[in-house]
Amino acid sequence: MVTRRRVFLALGASSLAAPCASLAQQPVSKIPHIDYLSQGSEANRGVFLGAFKEGLREFGWIDGKNVIVDVHWAPPYEFPQLAASLVKRNPAAIVGTCIPSTRAAKNATTTIPVVMSVNGDPVESGLVASLAHPGANVTGTSTLFEELIPKWFEIITTTIPNIRTVAVMANPESVGDEYWWAQAQRAAERIRLNVVRTEAHTPADLDREIGSMKKQRVEAFVLMVDAYFLNEMQRIVLLAKEYKLPGIYGFREYVEAGGLMSYGLSYRDYYKNLARYVDKVLRGTKPADLPVEQPTKIELAINLASAKALDLTIPQSLIVRADKLIQ
Repeated sequence: MVTRRRVFLALGASSLAAPCASLAQQPVSKIPHIDYLSQGSEANRGVFLGAFKEGLREFGWIDGKNVIVDVHWAPPYEFPQLAASLVKRNPAAIVGTCIPSTRAAKNATTTIPVVMSVNGDPVESGLVASLAHPGANVTGTSTLFEELIPKWFEIITTTIPNIRTVAVMANPESVGDEYWWAQAQRAAERIRLNVVRTEAHTPADLDREIGSMKKQRVEAFVLMVDAYFLNEMQRIVLLAKEYKLPGIYGFREYVEAGGLMSYGLSYRDYYKNLARYVDKVLRGTKPADLPVEQPTKIELAINLASAKALDLTIPQSLIVRADKLIQ
């Protein structure tokens, strides 16, 4: 278990109560609307939306009953115009699922609460004044997955001591793809590890690229964090087993599905935290009074059954460090 050295200010769970039952009895015009603004589509990013709605349900907010989640899929260049049109409808809150969508919402309104779920530094990006004191109408959660990339390589090289070549599978349609790839190259270079880039954003791509890794003398692969890959979780895990390729992932759910190991978060838990912010905002708490939350605990999960199927012996040093072991 590794503790992040960044500022973390938790929202007290004890202060959360179930939404008033009377909301369900209100006319539709009085039911709060949330605008959910995301790149991509239901097909490739619906998994995050589903986790968010699941989180809302845990706080008693049921989409279509006592809250309405209006979902808007768009490419990043359309976010400014879309956000401006959403503001005219005066929703109870706008959810931004990346830095571009959150920035567009922030620029479109100074009064409507904007709840973000972004990968990146929200302070450096100009979304909030500070983590502890957001300062305006934007708050929420953020991760910095690029900081985990060196650890992914470290764990792979610890698992396979004489490894020489690792593939990095990326989605070229992801907003942060170029930045993440540059981080991966630098991390691999520091430990003198050969890195091969592979790209996929369709099922056919996944079949082809994972199937060709052995021909490129790839000994393991790193899967970049992307919603599309989550939608194809079972396919990726099964292909890795078929071609006997060890893989490391950023979300624990891959390991629960049969992947070898992960170092990162549970995406379901993360989006439940996002729902917690929306719950607070719907009750009238001002975003400026809600500190931005970042994960304090990055977990290492290992599937020992998958390791056995791959003829891998997981070093004791990793087993001791693991937060979750699946037999």
